[in-house]
Amino acid sequence: MGKALFLKLKESLTSVLPVGIIVFILAMTPLVTLTGKEMLVFGISALLLIVGIGLFNLGADMAMTPMGHFIGEGLTKSKKASILLLVSFLMGLMITIAEPDLAVLAEQVATLMNGTLLIWTVGIGVGLFLLLAVLKILSRTDLTSMLLFFYMLLFTIASVVIDAGKEPLLPLCFDSGGVTTGPITVPFIMALGVGIAMTVGGRRANENSFGLIALCSIGPVIAMMGLSLFSKGSLSYNVPDYSMDAILEAGFWATLVETMLEVGKSLLLIVVFFVLLQLIVLKLPKTQLITIGVGIVFTFLGLVIFLTAVAVGFMPVGYKIGTDLATFSEPLLIAISFVIGLVVVLAEPAVHVLNQQVEEITNGEVSRRQMMFALSLGVGISIGLSILRILLNFSLLYYLIPGYLLSLGLSFFVPKLYTAIAFDSGGVASGPLTSSFILPMAIGACVAMHSQAEVLSLAFGIVSMVALTPLITIQTLGFRAVVARRARSKAAMRRILADDDEQIIYFK
Repeated sequence: MGKALFLKLKESLTSVLPVGIIVFILAMTPLVTLTGKEMLVFGISALLLIVGIGLFNLGADMAMTPMGHFIGEGLTKSKKASILLLVSFLMGLMITIAEPDLAVLAEQVATLMNGTLLIWTVGIGVGLFLLLAVLKILSRTDLTSMLLFFYMLLFTIASVVIDAGKEPLLPLCFDSGGVTTGPITVPFIMALGVGIAMTVGGRRANENSFGLIALCSIGPVIAMMGLSLFSKGSLSYNVPDYSMDAILEAGFWATLVETMLEVGKSLLLIVVFFVLLQLIVLKLPKTQLITIGVGIVFTFLGLVIFLTAVAVGFMPVGYKIGTDLATFSEPLLIAISFVIGLVVVLAEPAVHVLNQQVEEITNGEVSRRQMMFALSLGVGISIGLSILRILLNFSLLYYLIPGYLLSLGLSFFVPKLYTAIAFDSGGVASGPLTSSFILPMAIGACVAMHSQAEVLSLAFGIVSMVALTPLITIQTLGFRAVVARRARSKAAMRRILADDDEQIIYFK
């Protein structure tokens, strides 16, 4: 176990180091002014982030992924579809309610909307669509057709929201779909899908094991749009105090305890479900249960350390970078935002879980390196385009509608497996570092370029952009693989036809 932890810490070091280096380089230039206290707190937070990601990844391998797999496999083997669907809905609802990412978003819009109502609305959306995702696996329904239908429904409801005069709420609605698929939700739901798909079997079992995250990212958006249609009151948004002094005044220990409670609620819900199913259906051996128990402890410690470090050190620095760069040079802000986007996805805990599972399920056909390259490029482009939107002041739908049309169009030309992986990747890429570092950076840039009044419609939406672009980059990766395969086949055929006729043996 010690060797495994060392390897995870080494992996997390290479993930966090690029983000830290960029921030420290910016602090040494006239572009961004960070005080000694801010740099010290950020440096300590970066070190804690490395430890947190390492512990979390080890815990996910030992506990979260096996639990999801065993639950999916055990309930499917029991051949009680109604129980499987009920558990899927309840798990989707409860895990989402306690998802730390969602709590971060709810806290940042607390002046606009009741946080509890927002969290429960999103939770119901995830629960219903996780149920639909499980039905998709059981019935072996094509993922592309489901995505086409639900995205058409989503944009139809969006037009109704616009007609109702609630367009400023649309970016927040789309962001809710990205933050729900966080570090606790992703490993469990992905493993649940693998467990069900492999038990059901069939020729497309590998392909069917993906797509749960993709569908679970749509449910919250539709649910939030429904909530926005019935919401009343002012749409004015007050920017929270992102200064490090304000965050430190709230108390490091208070932040730590609050984070422990949030993460503890999430894990407790999963553990309770798992224990009940262990007693009724699973009947796993004691050694396996001990390994899972140790993994849960690692997952808890890792997430608490990670989320505390992000809240204390990364959120205020992200806001400061956005404000200072927008004041200094707007074109430079776009360029640096692109570079930050390239590296920030490396530090998202759930991304490593996704990449490992993709490599295992595809038997190396899609490698971790390919996945990370496609995700990094996609997130970099999305953040750069989001800052450009803030600068030019236009609707988020000018990006989302063409983007989803392109990504859904590509699904007809690439292997189904790539489509399923791509749409899952979109939800996974928009993790806690996006909502706690990139979103404050966008808010700071928006305040500097425009005013607080524009933040709701312009700064929000960046999480949904991070969830969009990997759909295109990963499917492009699949399209390139298809073209390369066809080119190799044609080249082989040309070599056969070009061979001398004397090499052909005729049998009489």
